[in-house]
Amino acid sequence: MSTSPKKVVLWSKTGCHFCGEVKAFLTSRNQPFENIEVEGNDVLRDVLEAKYGIRHVPVIEVGGEGKYEALLEPDLEKLAALLGQPDEAAAV
Repeated sequence: MSTSPKKVVLWSKTGCHFCGEVKAFLTSRNQPFENIEVEGNDVLRDVLEAKYGIRHVPVIEVGGEGKYEALLEPDLEKLAALLGQPDEAAAV
């Protein structure tokens, strides 16, 4: 029985430097991700506040099968570890 690939959900906004870094990192590793754009949508920021007690982005959720872990800071090394990929964050 094979393990299904991890799903990645990125909460971001246009013009966010760190959001762009995370997108580039995921793209460079051919990791599919769902992007939730919070720009101009305070309801989505309310969701972040209810879930994690914050309103800033990026927030990266990694997991699957109903269980997710959230990164509340753009830590690419930790993201690579959550994805189960070797630590090559410095290469991005």
